[in-house]
Amino acid sequence: VQLVESGGGLVQAGGSLRLSCTASGRTFTTYPTGWFRQAPGKEREFVATITRSGGSTGYADSVKGRATISRDNAKNMLYLQMSSLKPEDTAVYYCAADPYSRFSTKAYHYPYWGQGTQVTVSS
Repeated sequence: VQLVESGGGLVQAGGSLRLSCTASGRTFTTYPTGWFRQAPGKEREFVATITRSGGSTGYADSVKGRATISRDNAKNMLYLQMSSLKPEDTAVYYCAADPYSRFSTKAYHYPYWGQGTQVTVSS
């Protein structure tokens, strides 16, 4: 599975952004997927995850109520809609896929990663 993120950019605090992740590989639809982020000088942290069917989602407390993860298996796409953005949301955002269906918040459970897309929120 190969993953490519897009949709990052510079946005003002309080604004919104929609990140997309394009997946190649026919087995993508069978993998739970997630979004993680990494700010400069910090460890990569969990943002959101979604099951294979899209029926269940999970969020980090820091983004709960402001983020929505979704997927379109027919298009091999994963999305992260973020609203009410804060300067502390500034980070490189990565999508990831887990072939073992763990629905995990742990980065080490995801063997497949994209290259990341930069999100910068100005105050």
